[in-house]
Amino acid sequence: MRLFSRTIILAIIAGLLAPIALPYAGLVADAQFAHAQIAQLSAEDQARLQAELVQVEKEQKEAEQTLAGAQKQSASLSRDILILTTKIKAAQLNIKAKNLLIQSLGRDITTKEQTITTLEDRIDHGKESLAQIMRKTRELDAYNIPVILLSQQTLSGALTDIDTFESVQLSLKTTFENIRSAKSQTESEKNALDKRRIQEMDARAAIQQEQKNIERDQAERQQLLAASKSTEKTYTQILAEKRKKAAEIRAALFALRDSKAIPFEDALAYATLASKQTGIRPAFLLAILTQESALGKNVGSCYLTNQASGEGVSSKSGTVYPNVMKPGRDVGPFVEITGALGLDPSKTLVSCPQSVGWGGAMGPAQFIASTWMLFKNRIATATGSSYPNPWNPRDAFMASAIYLTDLGALGSSYTGEQNAACKYYSGSSCSKSSLIRSYGTSVMSHADTIQRTMIDPLQGI
Repeated sequence: MRLFSRTIILAIIAGLLAPIALPYAGLVADAQFAHAQIAQLSAEDQARLQAELVQVEKEQKEAEQTLAGAQKQSASLSRDILILTTKIKAAQLNIKAKNLLIQSLGRDITTKEQTITTLEDRIDHGKESLAQIMRKTRELDAYNIPVILLSQQTLSGALTDIDTFESVQLSLKTTFENIRSAKSQTESEKNALDKRRIQEMDARAAIQQEQKNIERDQAERQQLLAASKSTEKTYTQILAEKRKKAAEIRAALFALRDSKAIPFEDALAYATLASKQTGIRPAFLLAILTQESALGKNVGSCYLTNQASGEGVSSKSGTVYPNVMKPGRDVGPFVEITGALGLDPSKTLVSCPQSVGWGGAMGPAQFIASTWMLFKNRIATATGSSYPNPWNPRDAFMASAIYLTDLGALGSSYTGEQNAACKYYSGSSCSKSSLIRSYGTSVMSHADTIQRTMIDPLQGI
C-alpha cells in the first residue's frame, strides 16, 4: 500500500480548499453587494416614482370626492355630464398609477432575475467544488490513523496530518451548508419574483379594464353633451331609454346548469349577498356560473340509474354511461342529500361524465356530493338554510363563492380570479394545461361582459 507523505497530503488539501473557499467566501458578500448597488442605482428613480404616485393618489381622492358630491345631486343633464367627466378622470388617474407601479415592478423584476442568475451560478460552481472535495475525501478516507502514524517520522507530523483530515471534513460540512443556504435564498428570490410578476399582470389587466371604461364613458358623455345643445326633453328621453334598458336587463333570464333559469335581477341579488359574505366579486361569481351553464349544454345532464355501480343515462339522448357517479365516494352522500330534500335520486339531474373521470356534479355550482357535504355547514351558516340545496340558486351561489374564496379569488386580482376559476374547474392552476387555461380565460371574459353590459348599466338607475 502506498503511503501519503505529509507534504503530499498538505498539497492535496491546499488544492481542495482553494476552489471551495473562493466562491463560497464571497457568496453572501456578493449578494449583499448586488443589493447595495441596486439600492444606490434605483434610489432616485424610486423616490421619483413614489412622489408621482402620492400626487396621483391625491388627485384620485379629489376625483372620488367630486364624484360622490355629484351623485348626491338631483338627476339632471349637467350632473350626469359631471359624473361621467369625473369617472373618466378617475380612470385616467388609475391608469397612470398602474403605469407607475409597472415601472417600479419592472426594475424590481430585472433585479431579482439577475440575483437569481448569480445565485444559481454559485450553486453550480459549488456543486463542482463539492464533487472534487468528496472525491478527494474518499481517497483520504482509505488511510486510517495507524497508517498515518506509521508513515510519519515524528509524532508532531502525524498529528498535523490528522488535523488536516479534520479540516477536510469541516470544509465538506461548510460546503454543504453554503449550498443549502444558496438554494434557500434562490427559492426565496424566485417566490418574490413570482409575486412581482403577478402584480404586474394585475396592473396591466386593470389598465385594459380602465381603458374600456373610458371609451364607454366618453361615448355616453358625448351623447349627453349633444343633448345639452338641444332641449331638456332630449335628456328626459335619454333617461327613459336607460331605465327601459335597465328593466330589460333585470328581467332577462340568467341560465343555470341543471336548474331553471332565473331573472338576472335575482341572480345579481344572490351574487351580491354572496359577495357581502365572502368578498367575491359579483361579476366574477356570475361568470363562473355562466361558464358552468355553457358546459352543461355541451356535456349534458344525466340521471343516476344504478347506485351500486354508478351507472346512469343521459336525460336528453338516452345514452347509457357507466360512470355517472362514483359509488364509493359520491353515491352515498348523494342519496343522503336528495333524501333530506325530499327528492328522488333516480329523477334528480346531475352532470354527465366528460371524456375522462366521473360525472355526478350537482346544480348550478356543480359540486360533487362528497364535496357538498364538506361545505354544507358553511353554506347553511352563510344563508340561514336549515339544509342547503345544491339545486337552489341562492345556496348554489353561496357555495361557489365560499369555494372560490378558498381557492384564492379575493381582492379582485385578475390573476387570483383566473387561477381560482381554473382550480374550480380542474383542481389545478391555469398553467397546468391549455385546456384548463382556456376555461379561466373564458370566465374572465364573461366577467368583463357581465360587468360592462349588465351590472354597470344598473348603477344609479
